[in-house]
Amino acid sequence: MATTEHDFYVLLGVERTATDAQIKRAFRKLAQQWHPDVNTDPAAQERFKEINEAYQVLSDPERRSRYDTFGRAGVDGGAAGGAGFEGFGGFSDIFDAFFGGNAGAASARRGRPQPGADLRYDLRITFEEAVKGIDKEIEFTVLQRCETCIGSGAKAGTDPIVCPQCNGRGEVRSVRQTMLGQMVNVSACPSCHGEGRIIVTSCDTCKGDGRTERKRTLRVTIPAGIDEGHQIRLSNEGEVGPRSGPPGSLYVAIHVQPHATLTRDGTELFYDASISIVQAALGTRITVPTVDGEEEVEIKAGTQPNTEIRLRGKGVPHLRRSGQRGDLHVMVDVVVPTKLSKKARELLAAYAEEAGESVAHGGGGLLEKLGLG
Repeated sequence: MATTEHDFYVLLGVERTATDAQIKRAFRKLAQQWHPDVNTDPAAQERFKEINEAYQVLSDPERRSRYDTFGRAGVDGGAAGGAGFEGFGGFSDIFDAFFGGNAGAASARRGRPQPGADLRYDLRITFEEAVKGIDKEIEFTVLQRCETCIGSGAKAGTDPIVCPQCNGRGEVRSVRQTMLGQMVNVSACPSCHGEGRIIVTSCDTCKGDGRTERKRTLRVTIPAGIDEGHQIRLSNEGEVGPRSGPPGSLYVAIHVQPHATLTRDGTELFYDASISIVQAALGTRITVPTVDGEEEVEIKAGTQPNTEIRLRGKGVPHLRRSGQRGDLHVMVDVVVPTKLSKKARELLAAYAEEAGESVAHGGGGLLEKLGLG
């Protein structure tokens, strides 16, 4: 067990039974008090390292369990909180982490290029294409790097200049007094909007954005076994960010047209086959549609209603298990005729008599069981 002096629970001021929310709340409060950007006391930096290390361990269920069992020996070498404050950067990062700061804005404040937007493309394919897989060519409109200024946003022959207000940092800081003491407020530079550079003369083509709208054609591989609602993510195929920012992703949303006679449940396919009572009694062969073409199936003599005939490996391929495939289930329905000719009725009556079945009305005979009495 850890000694009381360096106990992580004591450092954060929480009980050993504290919940994740209580641990997070305690760290947030102490971070506001001891972060070096706020507290000018020479001991504040070391104190914050200890608090940060305690939080990094206790906020991780696995490392917390090891710490509870073995003390610091169970987490030595893996805890954060060294000289670089792993896990958190400046005081603005802590506010981003605990108070819902916008990650994109934080990135911009550091002068990093803003990433481009993700795109969605709705692709409709046939039932057979979903089962077997196919390559599809799609065309869409996307913002891509301006070819005139090569994404810089500046007019040819000119270059962006370093922002004089933030000196290229992309952020400005102000200090104010609060009930917690001196507080440093970090925000995106209003002059360069967090980019650290200012375009003096904008590109005539893209008007300073560094991007232009263009049509693009892309070939997409649709894997065998894909289903309705699945999405295919294509990294770096979305819009590029302003002024050479990294591109987003393209999400291809799959929509599958229903099959005329087959229904699907995961990797299993189902087909409803209707046969007559004669075919059920004497047996027959019927043709069943599959995704690989029609197949002949034997109906054995004496087949009962709701019989299931399973065709192994005739279903849908497993999306993540190469070489494996589901089955096709043929659900047999015996159809009872609603009208009989006089001849057919006489023949059925003769059969009933041979089988010792009564055909009288209300007697539960064969014809009545078939709905024909």
